[in-house]
Amino acid sequence: MQLTSPAVTSTSGASGSAAALPARFATRAVTGGRNVSIPYQWRDAPNETRSFALTLVDTAPVAHEWVHWAVVDISASTTGLAEGASGAPAMPIGSVELENSFGSKGYGGPQPPAGTGAHPYVATLYALDVEHVDSPKAPSAAQLEALLARHTLARAAFTAYFGR
Repeated sequence: MQLTSPAVTSTSGASGSAAALPARFATRAVTGGRNVSIPYQWRDAPNETRSFALTLVDTAPVAHEWVHWAVVDISASTTGLAEGASGAPAMPIGSVELENSFGSKGYGGPQPPAGTGAHPYVATLYALDVEHVDSPKAPSAAQLEALLARHTLARAAFTAYFGR
């Protein structure tokens, strides 16, 4: 299974090649931030897939596994999420956006503390063997991982970096 984002481009720097997240996906508290959800596309899911789940987590040590977006019950026929889909009719019918670590439902863009470097924002797509996941309203990254692991047929990850 493969997960990509058409909005994220690779850049070359002193540390090699990295995927740079454009500022428009950051919160409005960040210069240039519009808090629009990142688009994702996926392919090659197992035939047995009954639904998908997507998580976006800041894994930088200072972020303490901050959940920026968690979506469950995405239809097995879905192959991506459009830019800005969170909280809009563009979300797949039946999908459920959970509460993020900011305390709001849906997508919450990056807002890394100034001076902490570029943070890795890891999107993980889970192909699940169930149509519905019974999740807490505001799960932590560890709770999501434990909950989804029981039903995961395959997973794919995509990492983009953002700092200020």
